[in-house]
Amino acid sequence: MTDTPPDRLSVNPRNPNYDEGILSRGIGIRFNGVEKTNVEEYCVSEGWIRVAAGRALDRKGNPITLKLNGTVEPYFERPAAAADTADADSEG
Repeated sequence: MTDTPPDRLSVNPRNPNYDEGILSRGIGIRFNGVEKTNVEEYCVSEGWIRVAAGRALDRKGNPITLKLNGTVEPYFERPAAAADTADADSEG
């Protein structure tokens, strides 16, 4: 795995931009210089994130999201070797 997070990523398994392997390493997001912990999806090249709008759900049970525009800086919370070790421990 590379040390650069992907350009676009989602935490929703039904989204085509979902990648469980990358999410297992932990992704942190800085949006306009502020740490965000409630990001549902992001795109670096287009400069936006989607965050949940409170506890509201749509008719399919998914959280209603707001699209915010600004500077998006994703980073990995754990190095690749640590994520591989954590996966091996959980299989165990």
